[in-house]
Amino acid sequence: MKLGVDEDELASCVGCGLCLPHCPTFRVTGEEALSPRGRIAAMREIHWRDAPVDGELVRIADTCVQCRGCETACPSGVPFGHLMEATREALAEDRSLVYQPWWRRLGYRALGHHRLVVAGSRALAVGQRLGLVPSTRLGLPARLPLRSPALEPSGSDVYLFTGCIMDAWQRGTHTATMGVLHAAGAGVELLGHGGSCCGALQEHAGLGKQARSLASRVMAAAAGAAPIIVNSAGCGAMLKDYGRLLGTPEAVAFSARVVDVHEWLAPRVDALPADEWRKLAGPVAVQDPCHLRHVQRSHLAVRTVLRPFVDELVELDDDGLCCGAGGAYALVHRDLATDIRHRKLASIERSGARLVVSANPGCLLHLQAAGVNVRHPMQIVASAVAPEP
Repeated sequence: MKLGVDEDELASCVGCGLCLPHCPTFRVTGEEALSPRGRIAAMREIHWRDAPVDGELVRIADTCVQCRGCETACPSGVPFGHLMEATREALAEDRSLVYQPWWRRLGYRALGHHRLVVAGSRALAVGQRLGLVPSTRLGLPARLPLRSPALEPSGSDVYLFTGCIMDAWQRGTHTATMGVLHAAGAGVELLGHGGSCCGALQEHAGLGKQARSLASRVMAAAAGAAPIIVNSAGCGAMLKDYGRLLGTPEAVAFSARVVDVHEWLAPRVDALPADEWRKLAGPVAVQDPCHLRHVQRSHLAVRTVLRPFVDELVELDDDGLCCGAGGAYALVHRDLATDIRHRKLASIERSGARLVVSANPGCLLHLQAAGVNVRHPMQIVASAVAPEP
């Protein structure tokens, strides 16, 4: 089987092993096959030596969290994320492998229909209140909203990308973000019809055709040249990758407009009102989402934005190791995700922080499910500069 990977990218790994301590699945299992080096070795066996594709290769590929912490550590610059996405797409297209069963495919397809996502979320919320939905097992918020106030556009200086699941479950974070953007002097526009799902989960699952279709819809929903502000690390990483994903000049131009909200705010933070009496008492620990730290590499902007509003920011001592959320990973691979999270929880406990901030909805949900008091950074800033009346 040919995996659709770039030959030079596949050859770029020299097998030094410096990635191993930064791979969450290797850290919790100790299996070489579940490390970046082991996974690349498996890819080479299939792509170069025509080794048979079996259940073991599927396990090796499917258990990768795709945190891409290995890329930050790699001295050779191996683009592991690209290799894994291409491998998964080849596996998903071979229906004989049943790599992505029908129920997963159906779930990923549903994310592209925002009304269906909202309706499904409300049904789950009703089920929660009737005691019929096991929230902890499904990784759901403790209490899903039955209805959230609609977001109202206020101008055209910037777009705010709201996403699919985040808009249904964490719209309050968008409200806080818009309040902060308003305090910074920006009028906010919302993406038009079809611009709700970025395609990240589909791309990570190997459903490349779905991902590319959603990417085209998002681009069409954000016409013009205004910056596209994103407050979800995973969505932001995906939107910034449309140029590579679609390979068109239009997609490259679109990706150049995408900016994480903390990146956008960092050079403007001094203009925000920061009264000393509104500072949040610390210590507050910063948990870096992998796609902000290892893919966008803009995690330091979170500290810049938070410092005027938090009395004491503390760093976790795990060198940015993944929390185990991984988009749908915590649902599909619950045991591995839980084992990975244990390491993050231990790091949080050592920090002494009673509050954790994280700029990604998946991380928030995964940590909240373990009882961590965690909030999005924009909620902290909004409470100081745009408090609710």
